[in-house]
Amino acid sequence: MHNLKGVDVQIPRNKLTVITGVSGSGKSTLAFDTIFAEGQRRYVESLSAYARQFIAQMEKPEVDSIEGLSPAISIDQKTAPRNPRSTVGTVTEVYDYMRLLWAKVGKVHCVECGKMLERQTASQMVESIAGLPEGKKLYLLAPIVVGRKGEHVKIIDMIRREGFVRMRIDGSIVTVDEEVQLDPKKAHTIEIVVDRLVVRELAAHADGSANPNRTRLADSVELCLKKSEGTLTVVDSETNEEWKFSQTFVCPDHPVQDIPELEPRSFSFNSPHGACDQCHGIGSILQIDPASIIPNQNLSIAEGAIHPWTTSASRMGYMVTILEALAAEVGFSLKKPWKDLSNEHKHVILHGYPDKELEVQMDTGRFGGTYRTTYEGVIPNLQRRHTDTDSAYVRQQIEEYMLELPCPDCEGRRLKKALLGVTVGGKNIVDTTELSIIECEEFFSSLIPSGTRALSTFEYQIAKKIVQEIVSRLSFLKNV
Repeated sequence: MHNLKGVDVQIPRNKLTVITGVSGSGKSTLAFDTIFAEGQRRYVESLSAYARQFIAQMEKPEVDSIEGLSPAISIDQKTAPRNPRSTVGTVTEVYDYMRLLWAKVGKVHCVECGKMLERQTASQMVESIAGLPEGKKLYLLAPIVVGRKGEHVKIIDMIRREGFVRMRIDGSIVTVDEEVQLDPKKAHTIEIVVDRLVVRELAAHADGSANPNRTRLADSVELCLKKSEGTLTVVDSETNEEWKFSQTFVCPDHPVQDIPELEPRSFSFNSPHGACDQCHGIGSILQIDPASIIPNQNLSIAEGAIHPWTTSASRMGYMVTILEALAAEVGFSLKKPWKDLSNEHKHVILHGYPDKELEVQMDTGRFGGTYRTTYEGVIPNLQRRHTDTDSAYVRQQIEEYMLELPCPDCEGRRLKKALLGVTVGGKNIVDTTELSIIECEEFFSSLIPSGTRALSTFEYQIAKKIVQEIVSRLSFLKNV
């Protein structure tokens, strides 16, 4: 069989037998393709024809005879998955039950100040909108579909039939008369434009008389909440700045803090509803490493301290010309060694100076003459080129200055920041997943009524079976 020819083997029963040998000597052939294959074949032949169809049978091994063989099972080695999204929690499905638990009985806190969150009323929303700066031109939107795949033809027809004039689809305002074709394979967000208004004279009258502007705002807010089942989005039509309001949870000190409706998918870092927007749930992103940009701090900028620019003479000349204008504006010298520059000046050179235009004098080339520009900064420039380029060579060159670093938005915690304020037993879901299996089992055991972190009677009625299942799985893992 395979490399094995003219071999006789005697294997004792009820003993641990180890097969060793150099690579290619036939260890796997003897164990799996011969002994196991024949043992399984003999067992399967004893079953009915009906049962046999459910068992994948191996080929009969090429042997003269095998005597005294028992039915055999084989356990193959499975290496751990290399998927960066997999954790012990997701592989064992414990995390799925945890997501369900946090969605059902989690207590919501403001991530900014730690306060328990309250539900926001329509009148509080009106106050918040009326308090925005005078003169802002606003759209009041009622979200109907949020991040769902499909063409949504019936929903768009419903918006037309109900007499609305505009809607916002995936961030773009369109009229209901326009033909809209949505890709059924992509997730879409559809919002009704309920009203357009300018923030002007929205305060309540001191004498108690009706303010028609405020009445209109209140009616529009009520209609938004009715259509969207409790949520409202306010958009500045000029800057596209957004404020989200919800009748579910809101912090009195941070009324525009976006707290999503809690669902199990909200706590999944593999779902766009829960994953951090910057790292998409991985927890780390490729980021420019400042140390690799300036490998020799004894050099000055004029001598080529900024390494990415030294690979191209034209880029070096162009960027140094802009830096000369920046140096004159901010007050540093291009001939001073990098290590002797102040931290302020280093930060401006690396991260940019976008607030003010610089007057740059170009002597030669197609940019000859004087023109005005802002300074982008070494790190933003490399990041933009890495994102925008279609050249694999350019991307590979820039990646030499990058490291896999924890995501600055979620600090490596994978989930959206707002979800870290949802706690069960005083811990958010990420803090709980960072516990060891033994500590984790103790934590969930403490949630039962006699425990130190016990849930209320009402909460435990909701979560009883979920907690029992988590404890059961963790106990099994601990025993293993």
